[in-house]
Amino acid sequence: MHENRTPPAPPLFTWEFAADPYPAYAWLREHSPVHRTALPSGVEAWLVTRYADARQALADQRLSKNPVHHSESAHGKGKVGIPGERSANLMTHLLNIDPPDHTRLRRLVSKAFTPRRVAEFAPRVQELTDQLIDAFAARGEADLIHEFAFPLPIYAICDMLGVPAEDQDDFRDWAGMMIRHGGGPRGGVARSVKKMRGYLTELIRRKRGALREEGAEDLISGLIRASDHGEHLTEDEAAAMAFILLFAGFETTVNLIGNGTYALLRNPGQRERLQRALHDGDESLLATGVEELLRYDGPVELATWRFATQDLVIGGRRIAEGDPVLVVLAAANRDPERFSGPDTLDLTRRDNQHLGYGHGIHYCLGAPLARLEGQAALATLLRRLPDLRLAVDPEELRWRGGLIMRGLRTLPVEFTPPTNPA
Repeated sequence: MHENRTPPAPPLFTWEFAADPYPAYAWLREHSPVHRTALPSGVEAWLVTRYADARQALADQRLSKNPVHHSESAHGKGKVGIPGERSANLMTHLLNIDPPDHTRLRRLVSKAFTPRRVAEFAPRVQELTDQLIDAFAARGEADLIHEFAFPLPIYAICDMLGVPAEDQDDFRDWAGMMIRHGGGPRGGVARSVKKMRGYLTELIRRKRGALREEGAEDLISGLIRASDHGEHLTEDEAAAMAFILLFAGFETTVNLIGNGTYALLRNPGQRERLQRALHDGDESLLATGVEELLRYDGPVELATWRFATQDLVIGGRRIAEGDPVLVVLAAANRDPERFSGPDTLDLTRRDNQHLGYGHGIHYCLGAPLARLEGQAALATLLRRLPDLRLAVDPEELRWRGGLIMRGLRTLPVEFTPPTNPA
């Protein structure tokens, strides 16, 4: 007798999967939308892949962000989150806490990290973008990850935080260590986290002693000042918040620029349409285009860790108290139940409520800055290097291994050197 049996789940978290995880995610959405699996670290977790379930889980306060709720042993708890943050006393940031502490910290940070501050930073982002392109434009070739997508957000967030120019190359080295080892041994990342934490602690102390009552100030000074007006932000909290703004803020933007540029190069019709709009002075397609790039192949593949504080049901599956839950943003953003033609890049897509920067109270605080940097980077590349093209076969490109982020290791390109300066 013939039996209808569901075929086995495709392999997850292999190098082949990293190159193109979307077929595997499509299988999971159809056959096992809330799927229990062993992660490369050995930790077992639930993967949530459908849009409706993902949106629900991201806003479900029964899913805690605090690893203390993980049912694993202390050793297992050390395998979740950012490597080294526990030993560096950096746990008190927005990605690891729940209300009411999360509410208090987010309110304080929002006082300093305002939309107005981001908007006022736009000329500096454009200046950095042009400087980086100037450095390689005459060569007619570049690696857009290491020479452009990586340094732009590092220098931008350092400027915004108030890291002195003479110290910013140290941050670039520490951040580079995090990216290079993101999918490998955690020791290299942990050492960089420790160095960054020590530096930020000392910088906060110096800035606290030099605060002025009035005038323009950087983001760290804004964090300190917010803590001094009736509510309390401890020095550890300020250091943790500065760290997570840098850590979470730079790699997402590296991948937004890298993945976005690659997607445009692989979809020449969409890229040419955007170039024509920019040439005509119409930037509306740039805005919707960046949102579509965030949906189509976004920088964050899985939302950061959540832990069930009680038994609950997601997508018909029972999640036990203490179980880790990982919402797969990349899968949810290509759910055909929510998006028409989900595997097609359409820069004009309007009803695009993607989950690229999360949903609910943990929606990414730095999303406006990342969008600003992504729009400036992509528009300037297309304007200044109009015949930009891949310098290798797509099959030769390698994606960084890792659980949360999705990004290319390198992006070699060629172009005709501009005959006139920017």
